[in-house]
Amino acid sequence: MELAYLALVGAMLTIATPLVLAALGELICERAGLLNLGIEGTMYAGAFGGFLVAIESGSAWTGLVAALGIGLLAGLFVGMLAIGLGVNQHVAGIGTTLLLIACCDFINRLKYGAGSVPKVEKFQQLFADIPLASQYLLTYLTFLVIAPVVFVVLRSTGFGLRLRAVGENPEAADAAGVSVAATRYAAMAVGGMLMAAGGAFLTLAILGSFTLNITNGRGWVCIALVIFARWRVVAAVLGGLLFAFVDALQLQLVITPEFSGVPREVMIALPYVVVIGALALSGRNLTYPGAYLQPYRRS
Repeated sequence: MELAYLALVGAMLTIATPLVLAALGELICERAGLLNLGIEGTMYAGAFGGFLVAIESGSAWTGLVAALGIGLLAGLFVGMLAIGLGVNQHVAGIGTTLLLIACCDFINRLKYGAGSVPKVEKFQQLFADIPLASQYLLTYLTFLVIAPVVFVVLRSTGFGLRLRAVGENPEAADAAGVSVAATRYAAMAVGGMLMAAGGAFLTLAILGSFTLNITNGRGWVCIALVIFARWRVVAAVLGGLLFAFVDALQLQLVITPEFSGVPREVMIALPYVVVIGALALSGRNLTYPGAYLQPYRRS
């Protein structure tokens, strides 16, 4: 029984990894005052691009680097639309998501047609014989390095101060000599890389292959997690763990005889219902970043 609990927690950490990575990327963007609805498409492109490069190169790490590059470009593209051209942020983000998903699916059909998609030599788990510690290196990096670094950067560095100032009051930040556009572009670039890394984790670690609709709405869940966390890093990580725990739990319950009569669709919907409930409970009296969704034009 103890081993089952440890396996459940271990699965939770694995499932939470792409959610936490993408949620941190979205949090960085939103702290700069930008809503990046391109997150779903960026994760999808990171998953497909990383897989494709890994297949061609024979290295999952090369695929991950390629995914980071794709995320960088995707973030800058949304930034160009929303910051440079002043396009409505909702339109820019959703349009980017639709474009990226369509391009990935088109290339996938051109390359593999209706045949089976090959398997990639995926990342290996560390400490494979220890139930709880048996995790991918990227999982360890996410929780022990990336999340703490994002927390410290946003809270205690000059860049973090400038980013938060731009998200709260871009006019005041501009008057103080901070480049609003450059800071927001940097936030979108870093955020896009984290989102794509989350997507690449799905193909290069969890599945070892690519399937259509592989992200399955995880990008939208991450947006909800950021709002649930009230734009705080620690709360965003905990929100990702909560969703992942319920997801891992429903996977365990499916194979439990006592729950064999419960429809599969109900089990699949369970983690999303929990997120919606948590968001409804925590979403009252929210204080959004001061310049949230507000374009800035230097007068």
